[in-house]
Amino acid sequence: MRSRTPVLLAAVLLLGLASAKTSRNLAEPGPSPQVSGGTASHIQTVFLIVMAKHNWSSIKGNTNAPYINGTLLPIASHAESYYNRLRIHPDLPNYVYLEAGRSLGIVTNDPPSINHQNVTSHLVRRLADAGISWKAYEESISGDVCPLTDSLPYVVAHNPFVYFDDMTGSLDPNSDDCIAHIRPFTELALDLQQGTVARYNFIVPNRCNDMATSCDGRNQIRKGDTWLSQNVPVILNSAAYQSGGALFITWDQAEIGDGPIGMIVLSPFARGNGYQNSTYYHHGAMLRTVEEIFGLIPPLTQDIAHDADLSKMFAVFP
Repeated sequence: MRSRTPVLLAAVLLLGLASAKTSRNLAEPGPSPQVSGGTASHIQTVFLIVMAKHNWSSIKGNTNAPYINGTLLPIASHAESYYNRLRIHPDLPNYVYLEAGRSLGIVTNDPPSINHQNVTSHLVRRLADAGISWKAYEESISGDVCPLTDSLPYVVAHNPFVYFDDMTGSLDPNSDDCIAHIRPFTELALDLQQGTVARYNFIVPNRCNDMATSCDGRNQIRKGDTWLSQNVPVILNSAAYQSGGALFITWDQAEIGDGPIGMIVLSPFARGNGYQNSTYYHHGAMLRTVEEIFGLIPPLTQDIAHDADLSKMFAVFP
């Protein structure tokens, strides 16, 4: 009988070549994003709360932030060197960076009528195209129209999604897509209770609760900390969080310079227990982390591709 060894060897070599070619193809981003839908991720639901305009040095250890310092930090992971993107100010370009991985040339807080962008390369569009649900919960909006202008204490510059024409039907206040995805913050608790919360949730307090100002003369850090103490437990006690959630709390920008600003991470998969590191991060790290959790490849921009993610904050990632 003729030996089968040469045939088997040839088959093994061919399989090896095919495997190597497949590995190269996966490692080399193609012209259009590939999407896995995040099915391999332990983390299934992301919550991102964005506070406003404070350096981390004014929050950590501050007696006006007892919930952050006394309750969250001992159980969370947090970053000591997380910054807003270099020299990106005021508020709006930082929110846009969290959504698009670039500030798109925006340098003011002007409304969408002035700063709107006709681009489709941004996070929630990629999520929607991949069949991954998302919502933005903005405090103090009605939910009846697409919120394209300030209606204090709602500030439109803290709502990056309405600056993208594909989200608003080119500035249509009656855009069904916008109204369906950008909802009043009061609906979050009900969605959590009913188990209908989206997989990516962008959460913004109104101007009186985000630490930028208190609106009533009270200490703004104390008021924002109180808001967190009332609303973060609603997320932490939900099935969506406990069965595979991750909550990130950050600030849009520093009050002085570029930071550091806060980044607090809570999750059943986080290192927690007061873990901290001094790795350099900026808002690109947050965006890249969300992309990795949901299996969105390649990253939105080359800058994001070279940024550190927040995986060190986790014991298991993604």
